[in-house]
Amino acid sequence: MSPETRSRVMSRIRGRDTNPELVISALLRGQGLDFEVHARDLPGRPDFVFRDERVAVFCDGDFWHGWRFSRWRLKLSEKWEQKIERNRWRDARNHRLLRKAGWKVVRLWEHQIEASPEGCLDRILAALGTYKGVGLTKTRQS
Repeated sequence: MSPETRSRVMSRIRGRDTNPELVISALLRGQGLDFEVHARDLPGRPDFVFRDERVAVFCDGDFWHGWRFSRWRLKLSEKWEQKIERNRWRDARNHRLLRKAGWKVVRLWEHQIEASPEGCLDRILAALGTYKGVGLTKTRQS
């Protein structure tokens, strides 16, 4: 692919309101949960934030965040390999910073959301229910 074509293709990729995020958002709203999106004051700008429960949720794209990166990293140009590696490093740093600040972090991968959105919702609900038990809804209490 030419640099111009690659640039055009990459410029069309969104950083927010991605399909996996929209799926999770709809499921969370279906549970009647209140949450913030892309909180700028938290490391990594989590996709979903539950402040009272101190739970941060990330919906990570398999490519951009390097799911099983060691298996396919050598197929990339050096530029892209470095880009994904920096993303992975930044994700790990933000995870540590959030945990150190007392947050529970839920990381959902794109392929997990596609395969089992309800399973991903269960992971979020479990995190919300086990963190101090504050603000439990009927759905989470049962």
